[in-house]
Amino acid sequence: MKNSCLKLIVAMAYICLSQYAFGASKRSQITQYGITWIFDKPMLAGQYITGDWWVQGPVKVVSVSPTPGSVASDTTRITLNHWNDTSLSRDTSMRNGSMIATKPTEKHGYDSRNQLYDAKMSVRFPMVLQPNQTLISTESNVNLPVDNFCKECVEGRDSTVKTVLKSAAVLTCVEQVPSEDAFRPSYVGGDRREFRLRDIAWRKLPKLALPDSVPSWSKMERYFDRPWLDHLLTWQQQEIVPNENEPNYGREQARLVSMASLMLMLDVPQKQKEKLTIELIQRGIDLYGIAMVGGFWNEGGGHSSGRKWPILFASIMLNRPELAKLPESAVFQEDAQTYYGKGWFGQTALWQMIKHHGERDTYEEKRPDEWAQWDKTSESYRLCCTSSAWVGTALAAYYMNAQELWGHDAFFDYVERWMRVDDPYRDARGIYKRSALEGKAKDPFVTHMWKMYRAKAPKQQKSNKNLKWIWDGKVGKMVVQ
Repeated sequence: MKNSCLKLIVAMAYICLSQYAFGASKRSQITQYGITWIFDKPMLAGQYITGDWWVQGPVKVVSVSPTPGSVASDTTRITLNHWNDTSLSRDTSMRNGSMIATKPTEKHGYDSRNQLYDAKMSVRFPMVLQPNQTLISTESNVNLPVDNFCKECVEGRDSTVKTVLKSAAVLTCVEQVPSEDAFRPSYVGGDRREFRLRDIAWRKLPKLALPDSVPSWSKMERYFDRPWLDHLLTWQQQEIVPNENEPNYGREQARLVSMASLMLMLDVPQKQKEKLTIELIQRGIDLYGIAMVGGFWNEGGGHSSGRKWPILFASIMLNRPELAKLPESAVFQEDAQTYYGKGWFGQTALWQMIKHHGERDTYEEKRPDEWAQWDKTSESYRLCCTSSAWVGTALAAYYMNAQELWGHDAFFDYVERWMRVDDPYRDARGIYKRSALEGKAKDPFVTHMWKMYRAKAPKQQKSNKNLKWIWDGKVGKMVVQ
């Protein structure tokens, strides 16, 4: 009896102490990335291993700073892009908006200058945040344009962007205190399974000898440090997403994912890899949550690249195969734009646009002298905005034996075609020469890694799964080839 009472006392003491373990404490407000949430009373709160905050709730959020609401005037200079498009207006009704995103959508409640703004989606304060809800709060830019998030990666007109948001932070309301090494659950949807640092299978990361030049670890960690908002299913997200959190274009998202993934393949101490590994896994967890409630990333042009690999990377590194079992609705640009066919000069792994100012037809089966104007535009996007950003992702997947898990062999064969140094189709091309952009990635580090390590990559088990995006009337879908 005495022993039983002692065990009960110890257990109760542990429960009481655990409330304040792991850096948790009672707080009346939380500030992150220039955004402050203010509660009606002190609440138990702490941080996930990513640095994002949780609060034990329900919690009454009485206000947020900077204050959401209207502005007296707007001097935004609205210009059209090179397609004569813009998603911007001078609507003054909302800045610094907040949302609870239960599913991905084309609408948002952040900033009314973007034409997809929906006032009904803006959270009004005070409000009660319930357990298993995540509050996304933002700070708006006052003037446009602003610096591109990764301006060191781009040049010319891409060095500045017209995205209306400056910063975003997420506050997750929990019922139970998370484990001290827990990842943050996705900021979209209701999946609240706990993933932990202790579950990472570090042995699955290769240890490749370092090339002569490697991107800055601190800069790459900063690129993935904050949440990337990815629940807006439209090209117009490039004029919404916060420029201090993420790239506003899929090409750059894919490039950063490619470079980060290959850096994690290098033979450096685990401690040096830890932060970037955590960040890339968190990115995968976020995307998985979005995919499971209807998210997809097959927008035309170059907007949607770079979303599939972080999910698969998280699945592999956490030993959670269920993360790779995605719904059919979760279509990714790298898959939708690649397929097998009979190209005009003999190529069999082909590329297509899918959608850009309307539904686009395939074009690589036709000779260039038969191309219509939109075919020529499609080719320009193949060269400028997709292929060269995919290379590092494919190489990282090879070294993690993930081609079968990826489930679409045409993507890998297309990257192989892009990166060939020789041109076995030279004679068949005739007067239409191969582009000088082919045979290399957008980023020299990725090109160098491909040259050093592609031939040494583990032999892959192919998935033998290949789909092709087709238009069936006004509805697009992936069909088995």
